[in-house]
Amino acid sequence: MAYGTLILAQGKKGGNMARRYPQWVTPDRQTHLVRLFLDNKGFCVYGHKRCLIPEHHYEVYIEYLIADWKADDKAQRKAEWQAEREQLHKTADRHYPLSGQFSAVSKDIFFAEQPLYYLVGLGISGLTFKPFAQIRLASSFVSLYIDLGNTLKGLSKSKRRKAIRYGKPLSYDIDREIGNICKLAVKHYLA
Repeated sequence: MAYGTLILAQGKKGGNMARRYPQWVTPDRQTHLVRLFLDNKGFCVYGHKRCLIPEHHYEVYIEYLIADWKADDKAQRKAEWQAEREQLHKTADRHYPLSGQFSAVSKDIFFAEQPLYYLVGLGISGLTFKPFAQIRLASSFVSLYIDLGNTLKGLSKSKRRKAIRYGKPLSYDIDREIGNICKLAVKHYLA
């Protein structure tokens, strides 16, 4: 428990002893508790003569009251901390993206070098039993399924299966041929 208020009290032998109170104890709150006790003589805080509601009794009531004060203090400390944190980290500097800003020329170069599509995978059509490629167009969620025809005929059955099932790399010639077919299909789709 955090203790805040320090009060010096005179001990039995005349020496000063430091006495600490919890942080929620402020002079205003202390006087409020004392006034509440004196007004109601330690019984019902709402002034009922024979009160049967336990929450109205002084001892129970002040527990809830103190809990509310603690919650208020916590919220105030949090708000002060947030304000201090904002002041510490707030500067007059301009904020740029982490990677910097594009100039007009470098932006054109960057977007010109981006691929038109991404190859998601290869598969065999369940209807025609021919190979196809699934590609995703750049900067979109559109997927295209492109029939590859006889491009995988030159491979052995084992290499075809490994390429389709496990994504194993193909030979350079076949990979380039698949890339050309996909590029033509994407240009046709975008036209």
